[in-house]
Amino acid sequence: MSEYKAKVCIGGGAGFIGSHLGKRLKDEGYYVVVADWVTNKFMKNDEFCHEFKLLDLRDLSSAVEACKGCEHIYNLAADMGGMGFIQSNQSVLFYNNTMISSNMIEAARRVGVKRFFYASSACVYNESLQLDPNNPGLEESMAWPARPQDTYGLEKLYAEEMAIVYAKDFGFESRVARFHNIYGPRGTWKGGREKSPAAFCRKAYCSASDFEMWGDGKQTRSYTFIDDCVEGIIRLMRSDCKIPLNLGTEEMVTMNDFAKLTMKFNGKELPLRHIDGPEGVRGRNSDNKLIRKHLNWEPSVKLADGIARTNKWIGKQIEIDRKAGIDVSQYAVSQVCKQTEESLDSAYDLSNSSKKKGLNPLLLGGITAVVGGALGFLFAKRK
Repeated sequence: MSEYKAKVCIGGGAGFIGSHLGKRLKDEGYYVVVADWVTNKFMKNDEFCHEFKLLDLRDLSSAVEACKGCEHIYNLAADMGGMGFIQSNQSVLFYNNTMISSNMIEAARRVGVKRFFYASSACVYNESLQLDPNNPGLEESMAWPARPQDTYGLEKLYAEEMAIVYAKDFGFESRVARFHNIYGPRGTWKGGREKSPAAFCRKAYCSASDFEMWGDGKQTRSYTFIDDCVEGIIRLMRSDCKIPLNLGTEEMVTMNDFAKLTMKFNGKELPLRHIDGPEGVRGRNSDNKLIRKHLNWEPSVKLADGIARTNKWIGKQIEIDRKAGIDVSQYAVSQVCKQTEESLDSAYDLSNSSKKKGLNPLLLGGITAVVGGALGFLFAKRK
């Protein structure tokens, strides 16, 4: 390993953000180990890692295996998707992500890691502060007192605290970034797990008579291009900043205007058709005072520039499907992807899987009890 800067592990590294991060770190001379329960659909393994380990990080022994020998750990592993997916699968996501986050930080302790990065989300913020579409920006302190809109955000908030106290108690460095709607090429763009930028680009490309949208379109968001996200992760990981930071832009846009932007890149001006569907909060924007202070940097890619690149890539994917005989007109509408209980049934079958993998069932019960108690404690914390 002497020819490499360091050996690093990226939990969830076959995902959209993780694979882009892995590619960047590999290009910079790091030895990159990726652990994930799926393979990447848009990159070959050797593009973004030296070792790919197909592992279920809900299993502590698998998390330890992934992290063994690594100086830095980046935990981007999570069961997630766009708002429709998150709001339709809260129980499954709550369980899966609680176990993944807990196992990865405990694995970091066991292997003696030097630095640990946790990928959090703007979903941690108090819902009552996101009722106004003209949101001036969410400062990092506004996550407390805790009142996320859904359990996805609640788990992220709990896991932030776990990363912070583990680092304090066990003598390693932890860094936390709250992602604000990351988008770009080579990510999920269909199937129900995609986020709004990919969904809007797909609809703009395939719609013929109108543009379908959940809600009234007055809800607002800010979006962050993938290159800025990766740059921010690396800068934060190398900094001395020990507090969670927003990683997003302050360029807020309504969904109506966002739809018009994506249609512009496809030479269309279709009427908007608003339908019932999951909308999320009414207004969300990043406040970047702290990231400018601590990193002397902030994301800089303009939404129009990032969407132009994303739209071009998604258009190529649609044409691939068209040539394969798929009716791409179906991509003009959104769908909510509902998970089955299979992902839960496959995790920690105490009579079979845990014994095969060497996981102590008592340890699993202890982790679950501690996590459950801690999640309840969040609501009373810092009031």
